[in-house]
Amino acid sequence: MSLLGSIHDAAAPATAVEIAANRVSAATIEQRGGQPVVSAYAIEPLPDGALVPSLTTINTHNRTQVATALARVLDKVGRPRRIGLLIPDQVARVSIVRFEKVPGRAHDLEQLIRWQVKKAAPFPIEEAQVSHVPGIVAPDGHDFVVSVARRAVVEEYEALVAEHGAHPGIVDLSSFNVVNAVLGAANPPAADWLLVDVAADSASILIVRGGHVIFFRNRAADADGSLADLVHQSAMYYEDRLQGAGFTRVMLAGAGTIDADQARRSLEERLTTRVEAVDPRQAASLADRIAAAPQLLDALSPLVGLLLRDRSAVHDPQLAGDRA
Repeated sequence: MSLLGSIHDAAAPATAVEIAANRVSAATIEQRGGQPVVSAYAIEPLPDGALVPSLTTINTHNRTQVATALARVLDKVGRPRRIGLLIPDQVARVSIVRFEKVPGRAHDLEQLIRWQVKKAAPFPIEEAQVSHVPGIVAPDGHDFVVSVARRAVVEEYEALVAEHGAHPGIVDLSSFNVVNAVLGAANPPAADWLLVDVAADSASILIVRGGHVIFFRNRAADADGSLADLVHQSAMYYEDRLQGAGFTRVMLAGAGTIDADQARRSLEERLTTRVEAVDPRQAASLADRIAAAPQLLDALSPLVGLLLRDRSAVHDPQLAGDRA
């Protein structure tokens, strides 16, 4: 199995599992009448401090509590053997790099990208899993979306599910798959759009253009400044540096972890535009017995995005690729 690679490198599995700071969740999708349907799901909360996402150090601080929650979730979705695994955004450093000329050989491109990100990596590049996928092609060069993660940290998550008999053929970041859920909907955004993805302990801001992520930023929840400030700064950068012509849509995910109404109002005031909640039901309907509570929809969004990754247009790194 590999660590970082293209969002399209492998076919989507039928079951996705997410291990986050505050919960373990899973969902299964079936095709009914030619349409995807969430047929089963499970969510188990994690105690504070049981799992603390980190780019550089051990993430699992109470392995028994995390393993117990994971076992319960897997039991409820039928103990799948092959899964897609979602892990927190904080586990990887994501950047957009641009090259005026792109080497013709794949090996040469990989080496150039590793050399480029080596300078900013907070650990030796020899310990890193590095992924790249093509981004937009601009007049002055070709962009690549690059993820760098510490191999030992990702293997920590892989080992958790493997101990319960589940093989993570895909390992990916949560927010990338919220993007997939939006793009997999019946009416995906047609031009530049902004995603604000709020997790229990951080928030990620992504700007998407033509199916490509052109901006990514993750910030810890306890950092200085409000979420609205972070989004406003990102919007200013978009206008000044990314030739932004304005967002056709602004999407908010993870509002179940915060005061959704207050977050939406503050974002709308700063951006002077309407903010929509990400609704995974636009990409996959729910089985009749599943009630669509806001917290459930938040949990399902990245899971549905991973399971429908073959239907989306996004080209982002997934944590299952280069072991170099």
